[in-house]
Amino acid sequence: MILVTGGCGYIGSHTVVELAKAGEKELVIVDNLSNAKEEVLDRIRQIVPVRLHFYRVDIRDEEALDNVFSLNPIDTVVHFAGLKAVGESVQKPVLYYENNISGTLHLMKTMQKHGCKRMIFSSSATVYGPGNEPPYTEDMPTSATNPYGWTKVMQEQILRDAAAADPQLCVALLRYFNPIGAHESGLIGENPNGIPNNLMPYICKVAAGKLEKLHVFGNDYDTCDGTGVRDYIHVVDLAAGHVQALNYIQKHPGVLTVNLGTGRGFSVLDIVKTYEKVSGRKIPYVIDPRRPGDLPICYANADRARELLGWTAKKTLEDMCADSWRFTERNL
Repeated sequence: MILVTGGCGYIGSHTVVELAKAGEKELVIVDNLSNAKEEVLDRIRQIVPVRLHFYRVDIRDEEALDNVFSLNPIDTVVHFAGLKAVGESVQKPVLYYENNISGTLHLMKTMQKHGCKRMIFSSSATVYGPGNEPPYTEDMPTSATNPYGWTKVMQEQILRDAAAADPQLCVALLRYFNPIGAHESGLIGENPNGIPNNLMPYICKVAAGKLEKLHVFGNDYDTCDGTGVRDYIHVVDLAAGHVQALNYIQKHPGVLTVNLGTGRGFSVLDIVKTYEKVSGRKIPYVIDPRRPGDLPICYANADRARELLGWTAKKTLEDMCADSWRFTERNL
């Protein structure tokens, strides 16, 4: 049985759907609902028939987590749970280190106690830091420019060390680039609590009239239009990558490190223009100064995912924006 930590969240909920579509009839979800809503569970069930065992548990609560493992025959963990806002991590570094790293350590200890030997870990392109040149390949040295990124670097190292100590442990470190979009049904998507930290949910709230205008941080980068360029990937493509990674680690012990991206970059204004095209809504924006630590260009080399997992991103930028708009119309 598979446990999905943070399974009510944005990427977690879409991955639950893809796991169910791939044949999983029963899944365990643990989420403390700090940035998600329990109603997502019913929406998942509307999309795909699956039996969900939900526990409102913080993975740092070792007793509660132990109880989840005792009640369910869990053999695989897909680990999304953690704080993820770059800006907030700069303001609250101790919170991020304590939450993200401590949470993973408690999870690993509980897995070890119950003989659970497989984990898919939600990592990030932030681990490539400022010293590498895009496109990023998985063998590049890792570093970070903010506490959030460092928590990912450190968690990757923890999992590599654990796998080195236990030859039976199978770990996939999936380095996400910039997930956007929503499920085509409009039932699940990205709807964070409060002011969004990420570009697409901010654009969605502007389109829905919930926010006045988009803030674009910097238009003087050496890019096509001066705004930052990122590798945007549809969240459903990203979720499908987890299914392929699970298939891989079931046959291959040790550590798999793989990028999940499209291998192509789009600028902030590319996203704005495409969203305006598919939604018919004008997205007013203002140019603000660059944010410290932001890189001008970030995109993946996605060859390893194609070669080892048989996975490639299929959906276009128009798909990403159209699905985001559909979710926005239905939910905001």
